[in-house]
This record gives sequence, C-alpha cells and structure tokens, in this order.
Amino acid sequence: MLFPYLDIILRSAAVYLFMTIALKIFGKKELSQLNTADIILILLISNSVQNAMVGSDTSLWGGLVAALVLFVINFIIKKLTRKYKILDELLLDKPEVLIHNGKLDFKALSKLDISNDELKEAIREHGVEHYTEVKLCMLEIDGTISVISEDKKNLKQSHYKRKRNHKNFRK
Repeated sequence: MLFPYLDIILRSAAVYLFMTIALKIFGKKELSQLNTADIILILLISNSVQNAMVGSDTSLWGGLVAALVLFVINFIIKKLTRKYKILDELLLDKPEVLIHNGKLDFKALSKLDISNDELKEAIREHGVEHYTEVKLCMLEIDGTISVISEDKKNLKQSHYKRKRNHKNFRK
C-alpha cells in the first residue's frame, strides 16, 4: 500500500528541497512582512508545486501523504540543524550587525539593501532618536530589526519588520 504513494513522497521531498534552496537564494528576510505581491507569489507557488507533489493523484490520501511528507522533512531538518552546526550554517541565515556602538555598518546595510529611511524608522520604533544612541542594532534571522539603546530606560521589546527592499541607503 505504501508503493502507490512512493511517487508522492519523492515528489514532495524534491519540492521541499527546491523551495529551501530558492528561499536561501532569493532571501528569507523578505518574508518577514508580506505585502500584496508577496502573498500572491506564495499562493501561486503553492498552486504550482501542488501538482508537482501529488501528480495525477488528487485524492484525499494523496494530499495527506504530501502534507505529511513536508511536515516530516521539516521536523527532520530542524533536528539535524540543531545537531550539526555545518548544516545549520548552510541552511539558516545568521543575524547581521547594522549598528555597533553608534557606528553604522554601511557594508552590511548595502549588502542587505536596507535604506537610511528604513533604518531610521526601525530605530524610532524602539524609542531612539539618533544612530549614536544605539548600542547594537541587528537584522535578525526572521527579518526583524532589533535595537538596543544606550539608555536602558528607553529599551522597548518590539521588533521592526521590514516592509520592502530599498536600495537607496545614503550616509
């Protein structure tokens, strides 16, 4: 009874691998806050890969097998990335320092396409007025920007979510 679903298992695993690689190449950071175009893209991708996973089997069992395979692969990948650092480094993004002790890292900001306006907005949302008041500002792995200010009283526990990709960062 498993062999009729072997094709679905292999197809689902291939789609999972493809989507993991595609997100690594095109950037998970952009998924931290979705706009209309992002939602449309996700819906179209899910619709296009559905047939690739289940093939001609449109039965309830075929869909459940495909979903189960995706959950199992995701569970295994999470366990393996915790156990093996090299796999963690290969698959998962790392936090990036944007500001350290009031000094902007222009190279990182440029590489990540974070604009001056976007960075200022994130800092203001944390109750900080100027870069020089920032002890540490990081782009976290989930795409949020966290800020630790020099003044511990103004420290807020909110996270700024990136809205879109800007390429006009200026000093």
